[in-house]
Amino acid sequence: MSSPTATLLISCPDQPGLVAKMANFIYANGGNIIHADQHTDFLAGLFLTRIEWQLEGFNLPRDIIGAAFRAIAQPLNATWQLHFSDALPRLAVWVSQQDHCLYDLLWRQRAGELQAEIPLILSNHSKLAPIAEQFGIDFHHLPITPETKAAQEAQQLQLLHDYRIDLVVLAKYMQVLTADFIHTFPSVINIHHSFLPAFAGANPYQRAYERGVKIIGATAHYVTQDLDEGPIIEQDVVRVSHRDQVADLIRKGKDLERMVLARAVRLHLQNRVLVYGNRTVVFA
Repeated sequence: MSSPTATLLISCPDQPGLVAKMANFIYANGGNIIHADQHTDFLAGLFLTRIEWQLEGFNLPRDIIGAAFRAIAQPLNATWQLHFSDALPRLAVWVSQQDHCLYDLLWRQRAGELQAEIPLILSNHSKLAPIAEQFGIDFHHLPITPETKAAQEAQQLQLLHDYRIDLVVLAKYMQVLTADFIHTFPSVINIHHSFLPAFAGANPYQRAYERGVKIIGATAHYVTQDLDEGPIIEQDVVRVSHRDQVADLIRKGKDLERMVLARAVRLHLQNRVLVYGNRTVVFA
């Protein structure tokens, strides 16, 4: 593995001298910046940046960096996150009955493409339990009905706490999370089988076929209390034609879903996504 790095994701009101102030914080403490990117949303009057630097030779201990940067961030009215490359996030993958996104994430994690641990798979069906067993991952089956949803969400939250989960990935989990759940655990990525905002909600392939579209897509986004309207991380499309039936759209769409979800999870794990409002800046 390469030497560990630290990354700051920062957003603040735009003003002169921001790049110099933030870069000087790292330079003055002996740091070597290896990646830096920035974006200004002129309509929002907002400056957004990602700065990554080597920890080797940096003068501040890890447990001091946050407090030291806070002294710079507060006068700028900045919101910020600090991450370390050698701190492996812990993912929970949630599924229902489709396995294509689950298999893809597990294989990529085992191949080292996704720098994370996956200690938990959770499902409202028992069908995919053998996959969890195959990969040596704990599987929890929590069936959901309208009558049991509140109690089961409480159990889900307890499992996330018990397994020390940092991120939930909805890999074709066909249940809507409640606003209370999202308020308690907001770090959730979903894959939706359409090019949002087109065909939000259920049965997008059937509706796309009926509309006679010439492209279909997939969208990975953060989950909010508004169904399929959270900040978008990654999207892609593929062409279809009048010869394609619904089954063909589903087959082509599954390939897109795998790729788009994997890209989004990787970008999140690499701390390249900065959310502001209902938008994202992706420092890819």
